[in-house]
Amino acid sequence: MDKAESNDRTSTDALAGADLLGLALGQVVQELGWDEDVDDALRDDIMDIIDAEMIEEPLEAVDVVVLWWRDEDGDVADGLVDAMTDLSGNGWIWLLTPKVGRPGFIDPASIAEGVTVAGLSLTSTANCADDWQATRVVRPKGARR
Repeated sequence: MDKAESNDRTSTDALAGADLLGLALGQVVQELGWDEDVDDALRDDIMDIIDAEMIEEPLEAVDVVVLWWRDEDGDVADGLVDAMTDLSGNGWIWLLTPKVGRPGFIDPASIAEGVTVAGLSLTSTANCADDWQATRVVRPKGARR
């Protein structure tokens, strides 16, 4: 496989990962926790799907928050509570954490505990990038406004 084929494959794989996040054209997506270690191909594909830039500080409620979180970022619950600040009542958070064996890995039990402490619910996970996994987090049905 030559380099061009390799690059096409990586882009296609990342797009499949972004597609797994269930995003749609026109959604307003806030990105929090960006750092140099994030998956740039996944970020680009998310922006291609929504046909817009992800925003950091919104002027209105957002449909989805993409939250990059690593072990050294602190308590998962605190990050999730902060991520809910600009989230619409029917919106959700994609908590992106490093996979097992990657720097900043967070044990799944710690993620589950953080979600519970934040008063939220886990709904699904997606293998969206080589080094990152995504966990979909929502408000419990009775708490949605």
